[in-house]
Amino acid sequence: MDEQQRINLAIRGDDQALAQLLHEHYTFLMKYLIKVTMNPSLAEDLVQDTMLKCIEKISYYNGSSKFSSWMITIATRLYIDMMRKRKVEQRWQEQEQALREVQWHMQQHQEAWTDAIDALSRLRYDIRLPILLKHYYGYAYDEIAEMMDIPQGTVKSRIYNGLQQLRKELMPNAKE
Repeated sequence: MDEQQRINLAIRGDDQALAQLLHEHYTFLMKYLIKVTMNPSLAEDLVQDTMLKCIEKISYYNGSSKFSSWMITIATRLYIDMMRKRKVEQRWQEQEQALREVQWHMQQHQEAWTDAIDALSRLRYDIRLPILLKHYYGYAYDEIAEMMDIPQGTVKSRIYNGLQQLRKELMPNAKE
């Protein structure tokens, strides 16, 4: 039985044909992912995830590319998604570390770490910055807009929405 026949059987629900297809492409996929990740254990995890995704999505394979190309596409997208997720997690960890450093610094200088500052620290930087510039440093909307190189309306919107978020966090039982 050739590959196309196994693919057709697998699409129609033949588990044996699907298992054979995946087995035939395992080594090819593993070698590809080792080169992509430069990490054999990560490559192994991605191969397993790719195989599972192929099992789930076999009915969507339309034959417009080789089966191996279809598998590589799935593996590549899984890898890219994983790297994006890691980047977000790394950024979050860096922000948490920086927050701890700021808290320590403020304690060393006998500055209060209030609930408001804590809540402010959890806002995205692009929301936190205009709030600080307006309400802590007293800059006007147009000055903030110029500093941040954004429209004045955007500054007002970010300040308004950020303050709404802070109110919800600091006064959870307050009526809206």
